[in-house]
Amino acid sequence: MGGDFQREVEVSPRLLDEHLKKNQILRKAFDLVWRDAEYSTMIEMSNVMAVKRLKYNDHGPVHAKIVAGSSLEIFDRIIERGIIPTTISDGTTSSVEEAELVVLFASLLHDIGNSVHRLNHEAIGAVLSKDILDRALASLFPNETRKRVMIRQEVMHAIYATSFDVPALTIEAGCVKVADGTDMSEGRARMPYRMGKSDIHAISALSIEKVTISSSQEAPVVIGVYMKERAGVFQIEQVLGPKIKSSGLGELIKVKALWGEGELPLDPLR
Repeated sequence: MGGDFQREVEVSPRLLDEHLKKNQILRKAFDLVWRDAEYSTMIEMSNVMAVKRLKYNDHGPVHAKIVAGSSLEIFDRIIERGIIPTTISDGTTSSVEEAELVVLFASLLHDIGNSVHRLNHEAIGAVLSKDILDRALASLFPNETRKRVMIRQEVMHAIYATSFDVPALTIEAGCVKVADGTDMSEGRARMPYRMGKSDIHAISALSIEKVTISSSQEAPVVIGVYMKERAGVFQIEQVLGPKIKSSGLGELIKVKALWGEGELPLDPLR
């Protein structure tokens, strides 16, 4: 295992910047989406629907960046162990860089369906992503229609598969799905809770100080959830656990719930 993969990184918007600095293709792809007028308006509308109207927690640009950084980190740690990305083994991408594009695009676009409604937003978002992806991929692969369509469909699958009850059929989609569940520090938990309510969702979400990603000999990906109160376990059991369970990556991921000086017993796949 390489030295970089022994380090523990914190899940935050800054994690994406680290990955973009190392990969010019990802940087260009990010800029194409982030500067797309339709995308920026949809992501703004997603927070109008989720935060202003439903009083839920953030589903906008900050969340998109957090998920993108986390998903790329998870993906890189998995392939570092010699595991071949599904899109490569199935021939829908031809390089790790193209597989990473699937992960990045899906992470940035996965919540745009909220711009229509929270209900079924994953399926809605997959459909809405088509035009944005077509524009970005046309710039990246101008003379390769087949490649553009294959990558687009893989991204659309990964967006749809972020739903709790939709199995992820690729490693790439699984990484995005799990990463979506890692954005839960200081009240950012992905179980939507009503802002201002003192119910178990809010109390549990506010109990989580930070989330980290590291590796161990036993697991390519170790997700550490650092909590101020034991109530934070609720978020792991209700959000992160179900995401992992339907991600197809259960055997590759370990979750540690850390409170005070010790680690709480936990089985997110039960």
